[in-house]
Amino acid sequence: MKIVAFDFDGTLSDSEMTVLLGERMGVAEEMADITARAMNDEISYARSLRDRAALLEGLSLERAEEAYSQVVLRPGAADVLAALAEKGTHVAILTGGFERGVRAALDREGVSVDTIIANRLPDDGEALTGDVEGPLVEGTKDDALERLAADRGADVVNTVAVGDGANDLPMLEVAGLAVGFDPKPAVAPACDTIVSHMDELREVLATRNAI
Repeated sequence: MKIVAFDFDGTLSDSEMTVLLGERMGVAEEMADITARAMNDEISYARSLRDRAALLEGLSLERAEEAYSQVVLRPGAADVLAALAEKGTHVAILTGGFERGVRAALDREGVSVDTIIANRLPDDGEALTGDVEGPLVEGTKDDALERLAADRGADVVNTVAVGDGANDLPMLEVAGLAVGFDPKPAVAPACDTIVSHMDELREVLATRNAI
């Protein structure tokens, strides 16, 4: 396998960035409800993301950074990323979440990945505007994975996708190996294999010579 593409929230991390941000606006419960509906494929991901971002209008940048500082990788994730890097496998994070939170979590663990495709929350210099922008608002993860494979000169059949929610379905359906990380009920049928811990994931990746 030439490329391993990870979702972030719910997969590499058990943090939910928008909920962490929402806690600082007193809208965490509304955030969690919207997220759950999207992950179960009850509403579109684009709509859910815009609805959640709108709830964050006026959140100061200082408070936003506090939230990003709480985003952490789940136990064992840093070891898996490091092992993939050592093997020379191209590692990508494809997330509808926010790049600042992803980078904060990676930096804290002292690990890096080759590609991050993520969204952003615009600000006016002092606070969030309530908007959201980026390649994975309307764009889908299958297109992102296929473009990445083409750029790397790889066939999409030689890719692994790891995810848990409905917005991961497109990349799980096109990848050569679809791994569900404790996936939602609507997602499980699309997975070739299911894991619930990073040690299990590492074993799966080892059988495909990715690690």
